[in-house]
Amino acid sequence: SFSRAPPPPPPPDQFFRKYEKKVRTEEVDGAKLVKNVAESLEEMFRKKAEAIRVRRLVEAAEEAHLQHEENPDLQYEYFNAVLINEVDEGGNSVELGGEFLLEPNDHFNNLSVNLSLSVVQVPTNMYNKDPDIVNGVHWSEALNKVFVDNFEKDPSLIWQYFGSAKGFFRQYPGVKWHPDEHGVIAFDCRNRKWYIQAATSPKDVVILVDVSGSMKGLRLTIARQTVSSILDTLGDDDFFNIIAYNQEIHYVEPCLNGTLVQADRTNKDHFREHLDKLFAKGIGLLGNALTEAFTILSDFNQTGRGSVCSQAIMLVTDGATQMYDDVFAKFNWPDRKVRIFPYLIGRESAFADNLKWMACANKGYFTQISTLADVQENVMRYLHVMSRPKVIDHEHDTVWTEAYVDSTVSLNPVTTVAMPVFSTKNETKNQGILLGVVGTDIPVQELMKVVPKHKLGIHGYAFAITNNGYILMHPELRPLYQDGQKRRKPNYGSVDLSEVEWEDTDDLRNAMVNRKTGTFSMEVKTTVDKGKRVLRMHNDYYYTDIRGTPFSVGVALSRGHGKYFFKGNVSVEAALNMFLCCDYRTYCNTDEHHEHRYLSQIQAIKLYMTGRKTHLKCDRELIQQVLFDAVVTAPLEAYWTGLALNKSENSDKGVEIAFLGTRTGLSRTNLFVVQEQLSNQDLLTAEDKEGVFNSDHFPLWYRRAAEQVPGTYVYFVFQASQNKSVVLASTAIQLLDDRKSPIVAAVGIQMKLEFFQRKFWTASRQASACSITLPCLRSLRSIFPAQRSQRGKVMMVPCDTAYPAFVSERTIKETAGNIDCDGCTRTFVIQQIPSSNLFMVVVDNKCDCRPSLFVLNLCEHNESLKCDRLKFQKERKKPESCHPFHPQV
Repeated sequence: SFSRAPPPPPPPDQFFRKYEKKVRTEEVDGAKLVKNVAESLEEMFRKKAEAIRVRRLVEAAEEAHLQHEENPDLQYEYFNAVLINEVDEGGNSVELGGEFLLEPNDHFNNLSVNLSLSVVQVPTNMYNKDPDIVNGVHWSEALNKVFVDNFEKDPSLIWQYFGSAKGFFRQYPGVKWHPDEHGVIAFDCRNRKWYIQAATSPKDVVILVDVSGSMKGLRLTIARQTVSSILDTLGDDDFFNIIAYNQEIHYVEPCLNGTLVQADRTNKDHFREHLDKLFAKGIGLLGNALTEAFTILSDFNQTGRGSVCSQAIMLVTDGATQMYDDVFAKFNWPDRKVRIFPYLIGRESAFADNLKWMACANKGYFTQISTLADVQENVMRYLHVMSRPKVIDHEHDTVWTEAYVDSTVSLNPVTTVAMPVFSTKNETKNQGILLGVVGTDIPVQELMKVVPKHKLGIHGYAFAITNNGYILMHPELRPLYQDGQKRRKPNYGSVDLSEVEWEDTDDLRNAMVNRKTGTFSMEVKTTVDKGKRVLRMHNDYYYTDIRGTPFSVGVALSRGHGKYFFKGNVSVEAALNMFLCCDYRTYCNTDEHHEHRYLSQIQAIKLYMTGRKTHLKCDRELIQQVLFDAVVTAPLEAYWTGLALNKSENSDKGVEIAFLGTRTGLSRTNLFVVQEQLSNQDLLTAEDKEGVFNSDHFPLWYRRAAEQVPGTYVYFVFQASQNKSVVLASTAIQLLDDRKSPIVAAVGIQMKLEFFQRKFWTASRQASACSITLPCLRSLRSIFPAQRSQRGKVMMVPCDTAYPAFVSERTIKETAGNIDCDGCTRTFVIQQIPSSNLFMVVVDNKCDCRPSLFVLNLCEHNESLKCDRLKFQKERKKPESCHPFHPQV
């Protein structure tokens, strides 16, 4: 029988055991750890938002506008982001284009940029030379110097920008923008979350849509687009509902009668789908609709579940036959806390006066929309009015967004810090004029660098969420890959913590939303190998708030080896001479100074530890531990060399690579074949996303080995490039035979699949046995569903999905059974192979059983479940800043 796995090289744990007396094991203090992480993040956020960054931009913008004299005839050439470096048929630069030097820069995702100048993007639906645009571009040119100066002082900065209330977008560094396949750039900075949050206070909004008979045809089409554009201006801190009216009241989503819902992307998309179902007939009774809107706003505000700040009614109609002052007197006067924004649809102006009066009498704004092209710009005007109280109060509130992906410049998630810019001219100071919003992005990957990964253990991680419970950073918030290319995930910025941390009661989520400090514990199942494998563990969570931000941070530590780490001590001088490391872990922050940017991690460590670059920011404790690992594992090179020289050990070149990785990110590799003959050349390179150490996870071969019984090997087939398969075998190294002992390293080999199979046939001496790659375990497949357990019962909720996964039950050493194949019975025997994760499978071949595909049944949910999901509102914490109204405006 096949009693043992193919013989891998012996584990090099003797190298670590030599130093056993020089190390000490320590238990991780989770509460102290999360506090330190929170303080590090707080410091990072503070630096990004401090005066020399964002506030300096605010001051420069307000001063430049103060000194500028508006000139409707101003002629001014600027670098348009779309037109730069474009030429006409004669080879001459097009207007607003011109020669613009661009050079690739790895700090900006290898995009070609200009570090000396910014560019200006103007929405496709706006005229590049509109006087308002030209004047705004002219005075905002003063920001160029501040952009450059900020970047010189803080090289870790990425994109800096100014989004104008007039619609243009100034971006630094300068980069060329490319229209889509239709020749359009749909980007409008005023629709971005960072702009909306900085420009206005949270708001509750009811949108009234006239669907009387006079709204048929083009008017209803324009009305739908108007409503959709209004939804674009609402953010996660806002709440809304849409009511269609004629002689009756029709809630666009009937199950949300009499309430408001959060304006997250999912809810807004849901309502957009219902807009196409609107049709016009009958007569319009606006009085009833206004009464319903005021009632909803009042009742919902009293529940305390909405924004509890600004309130507004958006009225989309082709006219009003009266002023309805009796309704306003009953519900809104004298305080006028609900603003009215009428949008007159169509070219007719017969009833415009009544709508204008409604707006003026209720601190709103009237606008007329005649064509589809007019919609977006006219809708935006209400934001100026909603921002007036904040402007007059001169409150430069700093706002932070959740993680999101902006595909215009990158597919990497970022968070944005933003601040509003106001007009400070004496003649407009009491009018509350918003000039725009300045902001800068922080890559989520930059946040991960402050997390001491070596103290979190193999499966531990840090994560952070917003006041709405949305993820700011989490190892499960990863890019979506399709055909080898990064793709933008829908709703990337609205992933709730409960979608990745499956708990029964939301206790962890709610405590973090409410910015509490504490601990939480639960059993978890986590997937590895792109969801194909499941690991069971018990996690302890520690959490606290990040002061000065709307964020809370947590760390998760898995019980057992995950809660312990060890420290060793060696001579720095001796260690540096034998140090070998990769650049996938961050030991030194080389982004803070331009002179350090091109240093590798090895170079930075050597300069820092020898005292030649004392102002380098490095993790001294982590460096000392990785140097210890370097000394301990140094003899492994000679061991591997000896194996390579001994031809009898690997005569057919079946074993291609031996590799080792330690808990500090140090890695060593040895090739037993020349590079060109490797079946998988991506292993342990930057292209191998699952195989290398990086700032937020250990490699797959390391993680899986750690969950095996110490001294046993985990084998798995890896699909390499060019459709070649290889087998990876790895084992974890512990100093003590105790689950409380930390995993200090993992070692493994890569071998050809054919070599592994030959070893299999030789050992088993069974010429007709089932191939090791056959799907013989199909009938034993167990299901790991994405289910939430509530009070002991399994509850599937809408949008949950069940995934097939393999779960090995190690307590069962041997089992047998039969498979029914169309009347023919096929017998099988399965036996565990000691010291591995492998199974010996022997199957009777007298029946021709074709493996059947496993098909998941689609789960159907009735309308009541869907309605419950829309009504259900998770706990959230309201933003601390609120400027609902001002007596003057």
